[in-house]
Amino acid sequence: MNSFADNIKSIVIVLLVLMLGIAGAMRLMELQIVDGDDQTGNNGGKGNNSVVYTKNVTATRGEITDFSGNLIVSNTACKNIVLRRALFPDDNAEGNRILLEINNELKKRGYNIETHIPISKTRPYVFTSDDTEELKSDLNLNVYATAENCIDKIISDYKIDDSYTDEEKRIIAGLRYEMIYMDFAYSNDLILAKDVDSATVIDIKELSNMLKGLDAVDAATRYIERGDILPHEIGSVGPIWAEEYDELKNQGYALNDTVGKSGIEKAMEKELRGQNGSEKITVENGRITDVKIVNEAQSGSTVKLTVNGTFQIELQKILDNFITNFPYINTNPKLKDVNCGAIVVLDAKTGALRGEASAPTYNLLDYINDYDSVASLDNSPLVNRATKGLYKPGSTFKTITATAGLNEGIVDRNTTFKCLRHMEYHGSPYHCTGTHFDISVTRAIQVSCNIYFYELSARLGIDRINQYAELYGLGKHTGLETGDAAGYLASPEAFAERNEPWYIGYVLQAGIGNIDCGMTPLQMACVANTIANDGVRYKPYIVDSLIAYNTDNVTFKTQPTVAETITPINDEVFQLIEDGMIAASHNMPASHSLSNLGFDVAIKTGTPQKGDGGQQDSFFIGYAPADNPEIAFAGVIEGGEYSKYMIRDIILAYQRCYGLAGVAPTAVLEPEQTTVSPETGSSTDVTTAPVPSQTQTQATQTTQAAPAEDPKPTEAAPTAHEEATMPPEIPETDVPVDSTTIG
Repeated sequence: MNSFADNIKSIVIVLLVLMLGIAGAMRLMELQIVDGDDQTGNNGGKGNNSVVYTKNVTATRGEITDFSGNLIVSNTACKNIVLRRALFPDDNAEGNRILLEINNELKKRGYNIETHIPISKTRPYVFTSDDTEELKSDLNLNVYATAENCIDKIISDYKIDDSYTDEEKRIIAGLRYEMIYMDFAYSNDLILAKDVDSATVIDIKELSNMLKGLDAVDAATRYIERGDILPHEIGSVGPIWAEEYDELKNQGYALNDTVGKSGIEKAMEKELRGQNGSEKITVENGRITDVKIVNEAQSGSTVKLTVNGTFQIELQKILDNFITNFPYINTNPKLKDVNCGAIVVLDAKTGALRGEASAPTYNLLDYINDYDSVASLDNSPLVNRATKGLYKPGSTFKTITATAGLNEGIVDRNTTFKCLRHMEYHGSPYHCTGTHFDISVTRAIQVSCNIYFYELSARLGIDRINQYAELYGLGKHTGLETGDAAGYLASPEAFAERNEPWYIGYVLQAGIGNIDCGMTPLQMACVANTIANDGVRYKPYIVDSLIAYNTDNVTFKTQPTVAETITPINDEVFQLIEDGMIAASHNMPASHSLSNLGFDVAIKTGTPQKGDGGQQDSFFIGYAPADNPEIAFAGVIEGGEYSKYMIRDIILAYQRCYGLAGVAPTAVLEPEQTTVSPETGSSTDVTTAPVPSQTQTQATQTTQAAPAEDPKPTEAAPTAHEEATMPPEIPETDVPVDSTTIG
């Protein structure tokens, strides 16, 4: 009897455990749906079931303005066409029909759905990319699977039957894979088309009654207000690639989000992005019945740059006009193909970047709307020569050698070397451009005497020369938020790494900046600024402040940062160098005079040799006013000369735009002059954003990329109605800029 009771008791206990297990499993399923974490590929509870799930609300991306508050990049409201998982049917047959009809309806309206399946659209199916590992893994196929195997697997898994043609099967298979690839889930809509016109939005709203899951939702897209201001530095946004997603998903990104890819958009991604919010959505009988905000989205910060847009435009014109119109370049037979150069201007008191010009350049709108044309232009306009072009500095480097000699006590104001135009060092001849007889450091800087600096370099040695070059910040990144080339110094070790011999006479050429080394105009502007500040080197920066979105509330202000200090052994070290640079500024023709500005200007020029055949670059550095520096600058003309003749125009433009030496600024930002047509300038519908005219430069920037090197080949190229594709940025490479290579 006791045995029978014990058995009954055991059965009851087992039943209770089973019931509790089922209840726990049901609760787990409920939590998965509510939390929006169902990633199984099943399409959720429909029909009479009630489904509650959590969905991210994307924060509005912060804007980018110039120093005066003029918008460079903003946002504009738009509508995206999406597929909602909670409303999409479970039944494969119904789902296949809906996918094909959605594809056809959007195509009729000029929109091609972009997919990532790397397989041709027609038989015989072949892979369109070598990167097929992810596809095969997603489909649970082995590494030897063919393209035909992959399409057949999708057709089988989703029961795409023979009522469809081969072409239709391929379309449905592509969309089914896109749902896998883009992690289609309750919390993650599948974006089918972006920034669609208002007529399509109306049509889609009507079609959504028959095509379950189809919807038009509010969105925002990047909007280029000024394509002519700092195109290299502004950068771009683009899609998250699968290989990036593993890291970014832990930061709250969804696979269909966009992320900064280059420039300010990348460097300030965290600040621009803001904080996403969340909402709970209730779906009953295939319809959304309730939406509740759980967490409000917090818009990203507006990034205010240190660069005044008016000055930036004027600086670019100064560079372009010099290259195009300067008569010495056009008439000197030695100077051929002069098309390239760069200028950098810094705030001497803080290190803030006040302007940078690179020639040739491009308009950001052209880059977005017709990347192939921009990329195919001569002389690599996509390269920012101001921050990534590497050049020999030539005689501008003599300021560094002078610093080393004076600060190491090897020379002082009274030390002279004899310049008879020629000298011999270890059996090799060396030459100067003039005969200067007994010459001291200040005079040597003024007339750029090679013999003086050959003698000084021999006494210093390469190690001490490079020690001071590094103190000036050469051979390393400056710390600019958007990045720059580190460059490199000449040394026996560097030559050995390249399997090149180092000869004893190279130390002399290193001391005058005419041996194999690479410096950017930005770095050389920092050299000038360090001299201006008696040895204090400031880290350059381009972000002035962060401002709460749609307010005037400054939440962060960049403070000047001292990167290095060269402590002088006496008050004469930098004064003697400055005196020589001021004297050098007096040797200018009247039309380019630096002697009648109301203050002294300190400059040093250089003509570094470039390859064989007597080719040269033309370099300059400087600052003004010399007695109380407010502006520091550097510039280069590739294959040219007399680049110093731009200095007067640079200073006067700075005075008009920022104010200088007590003179208040007067310049006003003019409307952009552009050749971008209304048809290509914007893909935004006129009901949601203005259509640009020939002088209005507002245009929608892409939030999705499809470059030629796209690691994820697309199913179809976007039509004219879709967002323009954003190509990749030119990668940074630390190589010299000359007639054949770009860095």
